[in-house]
Amino acid sequence: MWTIEFFNPRLQSAIEDWPDGIYADFLRLAGVMREYGADLRMPHSRAIGKGLFELRCKGREGIGRAFYCTVVDKRIVILHAFIKKTEKTPDRELVLAQKRQKEISDEE
Repeated sequence: MWTIEFFNPRLQSAIEDWPDGIYADFLRLAGVMREYGADLRMPHSRAIGKGLFELRCKGREGIGRAFYCTVVDKRIVILHAFIKKTEKTPDRELVLAQKRQKEISDEE
């Protein structure tokens, strides 16, 4: 079994506050990752590069994205998440996830 951790409690709370349908899809995909690991494929996940991945959550209310990476001992760390309001992922969202990924890798 894999474990899923959040970069900080505020991030976990923000995801829990997502609209019900999007949050339900997040929970479903997180359950699959706990059992089988982080290597989901499109349309559920997409590799961003350099060990960063995007979890693609959908619900009737819209689209949510959660960036994550894997670390030793079968750990998945959710680094950043947001509700998508535009077609393209805003650069600031990706930059924040990359910054947090670097912080995680520096701790290892």
